Amino acid sequence: MYRYLILFLFVTTIATAQNPDSLKRVTHEKDSIRYTNLKMRMSKTKFSKAVYRLLFRDVYNQGKVSEVKEIEKNPFTPYEGMVIRNIVIHQLNMLGESVYDTTRKGNRLERFLSKNFHTNTREGIIRKSFLLFSEGDDIRAQVLKDNERLLRSNKLITDARILVIPRQDVTWMADVVVLIQDAWSLNFSGGFSSFNKFHIGLNNINANGTTHSQLTAIRWDGRDTLQKFQFRTIYTVPYIGKTFITGQASFIYERDLKEQSIRFFRPFLTTETKYAGAAEAGSLRQRHYKRNILDAKQPIPLFETKYNYYDMWLGRSFKFPFKNTILSENSRLVTAVRYNNYKYLDRPPVSADSNKIYWNRSALLFSLGYSNRNYKRDVLIYGFGRTEDVPVGNLFSLTIGKEKTEYGQRGYAGLQYATGNYLPHNLGYMYLLFNTGSYYQSGEARQGVISGQMNYISNLIPFRYSFFRQFLTLRYTHGIDRDAYDYLNISRDQGIRGIYSDQLIGTKRFTIGTETVFFSDKSLLGFRIAYFVFADLGLVNGVGRLRDSPLYQGYGLGLRLRNENLTFNTFQIHFGYYPNIPGNSSTMRFGAAGNVPLRLRDFDISAPSIVPLQ
Repeated sequence: MYRYLILFLFVTTIATAQNPDSLKRVTHEKDSIRYTNLKMRMSKTKFSKAVYRLLFRDVYNQGKVSEVKEIEKNPFTPYEGMVIRNIVIHQLNMLGESVYDTTRKGNRLERFLSKNFHTNTREGIIRKSFLLFSEGDDIRAQVLKDNERLLRSNKLITDARILVIPRQDVTWMADVVVLIQDAWSLNFSGGFSSFNKFHIGLNNINANGTTHSQLTAIRWDGRDTLQKFQFRTIYTVPYIGKTFITGQASFIYERDLKEQSIRFFRPFLTTETKYAGAAEAGSLRQRHYKRNILDAKQPIPLFETKYNYYDMWLGRSFKFPFKNTILSENSRLVTAVRYNNYKYLDRPPVSADSNKIYWNRSALLFSLGYSNRNYKRDVLIYGFGRTEDVPVGNLFSLTIGKEKTEYGQRGYAGLQYATGNYLPHNLGYMYLLFNTGSYYQSGEARQGVISGQMNYISNLIPFRYSFFRQFLTLRYTHGIDRDAYDYLNISRDQGIRGIYSDQLIGTKRFTIGTETVFFSDKSLLGFRIAYFVFADLGLVNGVGRLRDSPLYQGYGLGLRLRNENLTFNTFQIHFGYYPNIPGNSSTMRFGAAGNVPLRLRDFDISAPSIVPLQ
């Protein structure tokens, strides 16, 4: 009994800082034997049973994995054309409840934290700014499906579901119920090594339920000879009124980055969105630590750049005229125009043949694109149980334009193609991307890029009492006539994860990354666990040929912890082995950090843009 008392004191101490996760619908029919035995031992008394309920949670016990996938077809189609009489907003507790099991109410601790430490998004704001439909509208199945997806994609919301309930008294009318579960809004970050070196941050992503977010962070290092005090604040107002326009203001005063900017933007949120665009202006100063690719073994030079800029674009989508076809439902033609201007105040020396990325310039770009977008629901891809909307479709875009620089004018042309879909015979999901673009001056290609990428994600594969997925990524990039400070680095998320070397640089690269992720069937203190093993291989040319590059390698394993109700980054611990990374003092590396959750690429077309070298 004493061991349970000690365990309870430990749990309640941690529970004040971390929040239990809500149960989701993903499941397996059998519990793990080890947890079942533990549950039996700790169920003999009310006290030990309460301790178990605080510590452990059966993650996959609210339905079957196929439950979400069974809704791949539009569930609102049977109600097409019915009139919406009432819209009911039902906001679930932040913890303990589920949009797929509204009968569950959570334990006392979950209810206490949800009621006393979080303010739900105001119902009036949801009705005014988050819904694409109103009372009295005819039900349009695609609109409701898109709206449900948009709610889930918002970082303020953990999960959402829309239900249509036909009325019994009037057969041509229906009520619409919107189930919403907020994410934890108040997040702290920080670190302390001494009173002479510390940092602290506060990010409130839903201040008092208004959906406004404010990030404020400070850092102090008394031994830094360049800048001791650092500060940043970013304020965001999403979905202003009924416009779906988001506004954002930033002020950053840091050692290597100083920025003041304001931005308003509205993407093509759905296939029904006719207009999209953005307007942005600001001033930015950066401190760079970059090697010269022509002599990569020399010490890294330090230089600063400062520039003022403004950037704006406007796009219009058009339906295809072919009625009663797939093209009329999900495909759009999109035209867009963009104008931007960059004026440098500080920069390294430039000339007609060097450091072209730091030229003063203005560009006018036009694009014409085709987009076909749809989504299928899935789970346990990059999330840890939340519903994930997997993009399925195609994208083709052509961009042309002209850039005026201090060394004359030059033309630009770019092409992008992307496709993604589930493979037949339950073989998984495949995404392909091809990008190419280049400036043209005097009949020659300048600062060009050719790149391609393939992502493969296997179906969920049962493994004992849980599941795993296999991920595979291939990337190829070829830079054309790039500057000495304009190059690729295949470290970190650009190739060999878990390591950084400023000598892994070049204008051509080829990388292969593979990862196997095992999703645990239990959670600890609301944090779900995923174990992974990975292997990364990469070639980068330096100044020579790509085939002459050594095969750089990284292998490792680790685990990830995440609570989907919290907006903290996923916490990751990993151990890696890197046999031949240049400048690396050890072949073994251990790391612990927070990672931003990944999302699958969509097929929406945005601003006409210059293909980046990355």
